[in-house]
Amino acid sequence: MILRSCIAETGATFSEVLVALLVTSVGVVGTMGAFEAADKSLGQDALAARALAMAESRLESKRAVPWEQLLLDDLDHDGVPEVVMRDDGTGADRSAGDGIYSAMLEADGVKLVWTVASHHPGNLSSAGAVVIEARGRYVSRTGEREVRLATLRANPAFAGTH
Repeated sequence: MILRSCIAETGATFSEVLVALLVTSVGVVGTMGAFEAADKSLGQDALAARALAMAESRLESKRAVPWEQLLLDDLDHDGVPEVVMRDDGTGADRSAGDGIYSAMLEADGVKLVWTVASHHPGNLSSAGAVVIEARGRYVSRTGEREVRLATLRANPAFAGTH
């Protein structure tokens, strides 16, 4: 006599499939939200890094030029200055005649303002040293942010090197 065992084969019910789809969709939506938050965070970090790089670049260019050309800026590095820093109270300069020469550039979501400040208003050739500052401003999710860097540069005429 041959014994046959009968095993009942059943599949997933419709309600089980719906629950599985619901759980999977919640997981996918949560993952997409995490990716979106990470993307925004990376975008803000990139903007902050760009502002810092622009400020550092402007400071280094001011440290490298001859003292007589301290108020001229060759932004595209073609040998011809495009910007002349002013102490006239217009544009990026806050007040005229205060001995703080200013210039500004807006690029790639960053507003860069750099200044050359002398302790003595007037001609920079008579100043013993200047403070060079660069500020990169950008808008983040939490509002306006600023990167600020500064350095001190001595006048070579007073430092003994020409």
